[in-house]
Amino acid sequence: MKEVEFNLLDEPWVRVLCADCTVREVSLMETLLHAHEYKGLAGELPTQDVAVLRLLLAVLHTVFWDHDANGMAAPLTDPNTALVRWRGLWRQGQFPEQPIRDYLVAWHERFWLFHPERPFWQAPDAKKGTDFGAKKLNGEIVEGEHKIRLFSSYSAEEKEELSYAQAARWLVYTNGFDDTAAKPKTKVLPNGEKPKSMKEGWLGRLGLVLAKGDTLFETLMLNLVLLEDGEKAWRQPRPYWEQSNPNYGERNEVPVPDNAAELLTLQSRRIILQKEGPKVIGYSLLGGDFFEPQDAFCEQMTIWKRQVDKKSGVVSFEPKKHDSAIQFWREFPTVFQSQEKNPGIVQWIVKLQTARILDRNRMIRFEIVGTRYDGTSSHTVEDTFSDSLTFHTALLDELGRRWRQKITEEIGLCEKLAKAVGNLARNLDIAASDPDHASKKNSAKAAQEQFYFRLDQPFRRWLCDIDPAWDGETAEEYIRQWRADAKRIAQTLGRQLVDQSGSAAFIGRMVKSSSSKASDKETYYSAPKVYNWFLADVNRVYQK
Repeated sequence: MKEVEFNLLDEPWVRVLCADCTVREVSLMETLLHAHEYKGLAGELPTQDVAVLRLLLAVLHTVFWDHDANGMAAPLTDPNTALVRWRGLWRQGQFPEQPIRDYLVAWHERFWLFHPERPFWQAPDAKKGTDFGAKKLNGEIVEGEHKIRLFSSYSAEEKEELSYAQAARWLVYTNGFDDTAAKPKTKVLPNGEKPKSMKEGWLGRLGLVLAKGDTLFETLMLNLVLLEDGEKAWRQPRPYWEQSNPNYGERNEVPVPDNAAELLTLQSRRIILQKEGPKVIGYSLLGGDFFEPQDAFCEQMTIWKRQVDKKSGVVSFEPKKHDSAIQFWREFPTVFQSQEKNPGIVQWIVKLQTARILDRNRMIRFEIVGTRYDGTSSHTVEDTFSDSLTFHTALLDELGRRWRQKITEEIGLCEKLAKAVGNLARNLDIAASDPDHASKKNSAKAAQEQFYFRLDQPFRRWLCDIDPAWDGETAEEYIRQWRADAKRIAQTLGRQLVDQSGSAAFIGRMVKSSSSKASDKETYYSAPKVYNWFLADVNRVYQK
């Protein structure tokens, strides 16, 4: 058996989408040097693409902290230099070959997938950890020994073994998105304290947000945040593979990283792959490095939620996960119009646009990626999801502030329309003498989801077509047209709900008030009457 095999700088393992829309596997070196020729990453899952993207970004941060766009040695220590450097790379349209090649060749020994001392992204000490089969490593299956997934896209031997290229991709993914199924091996720390319980991988705890370009080069550049929160320069990069003595301790709490490369290569898990012949058949795993998420503003790819300590009144922020049931445009206020803490990637794009490095007329696309874990003690991955939103870059700068406020206002009014639709569905159930309270609640929720589904594409088109350069009259007319469309969509759905409510709802019934102050009062519910209430609610939404 070979002790040294499959170097990620030379062997094909990164899946990319070519210009002709075919998918191919290329080496890490080729991915960076030819990024301008590919449309983007094309891994098995969007979450896997994010994990691989962050690995690529760690390399770029390390290389271009030390070198400028021309390959000249020049440490990046101040904000103005960062913007000049980013502009130089962006205008070239592709990454300069020599500094990237020189750096990766210098660290070639640290990129072997199988190595007796330093296997890439792995820890030999993880052999004492929890053992899993290859089907648990494969994020498309996420199947344990005692939990069989129905309708799997893999079967027979495909489940039990992975190629080296597959294993490399899922290794990077698992480090960021792993669940908590692994059993702790360390019971007591050297100081006598019990170790903290293991959480999901760092990326699994985030509400991930990233910018997308027309090519992989543009995507990498847009997410190459050379200034933390668009303001201050990072400290010198310290990616994982450069560490001379990496910490292999289980569930090891580390300081919040002060440089992008260290954060992007955080080892949330200690993993060691197990191979048999030319295939990976399993792996062993322990909990790895972690830090507390509160105010961890080094992370540039997440949305944040505000928290106030009840005792001290101290305000802090921690990553906020996305809800897979909510479309991205409904999160617009949280991502782009937060009054307190916007994602770092958004602040970076604003910085580039304000500095006139990005064209104000350029369309920008943001993507959110998320993982939903189940409610079991293992927090097994239940689903992964992604969504994207495209609009004018100028919406993000100071001149676009008024439009961001208007968009936020329109989303709030859409929420009121959805509430009116939900009330109609619940009242129709009452009119039909449905005694099940839970059923009324479920019908209201289903009606609201249907309304948002019908509103989804029209709102995306409306947002995409907004031009912040419009004069006031044109802008107001555009908003009036949207409100008419939203109102029409709500009323059309309302009529359909009434048509489907049945004869019992049309006949109606008297219902006693649930209020303790008027327990003897009765109200007549029927389909025509509650529909009139609904129309009044809809009209009140846009009354002002």
